[in-house]
Amino acid sequence: MLDDIVKDAKDNMDKAIDGLKKGLLTIRTGRANPSMLDNVRVDYYGTPTPLNQVANVTAQDARLLVIKPFEKRIIKDIEKAIIEANLGFNPVNDGDFVRVPMPPLSTERRKEYVKLSKTKGEDAKVAIRGVRRDANEMIKEATKEGSITQDDEKRGLKVVQDATDAYVKKIDDLLAAKEKEIMEV
Repeated sequence: MLDDIVKDAKDNMDKAIDGLKKGLLTIRTGRANPSMLDNVRVDYYGTPTPLNQVANVTAQDARLLVIKPFEKRIIKDIEKAIIEANLGFNPVNDGDFVRVPMPPLSTERRKEYVKLSKTKGEDAKVAIRGVRRDANEMIKEATKEGSITQDDEKRGLKVVQDATDAYVKKIDDLLAAKEKEIMEV
């Protein structure tokens, strides 16, 4: 019983970390990364479709993304979708590909991105604390029902707290790495 509660808590904490990692990938750094365009939706036969489902997106070098659509006729739609996404990119249509040069980030913009990454990190910490609260409530409820002993309850609460501390440290490490990456010129 106790092991199941702890395992579920750790699984949910892992999901919070995965969500943070995905969120941090969408934040722009000095380097071109195809995941920067993950939130771009292209009008494809009247349906907003993720860009990576209608084209291959690759980083040709540190300052250039290249988008090769599966159908040539949607190049203009891709170009329009990138502009409308308001990411600060100016796509260039060369007939077969859409090239997206990465303009250098100003120091002010870098600081905004660091702030955004910290906000995402704080959201992940809140999620982990919520998982901890739920697991603690389940452990206390199991003790009331007589499913586990009070000693098991204390041990379970400590294991959940230790896991919470470890996951919060992981978040701090991820944020520190992302901040270093963003501030790197």
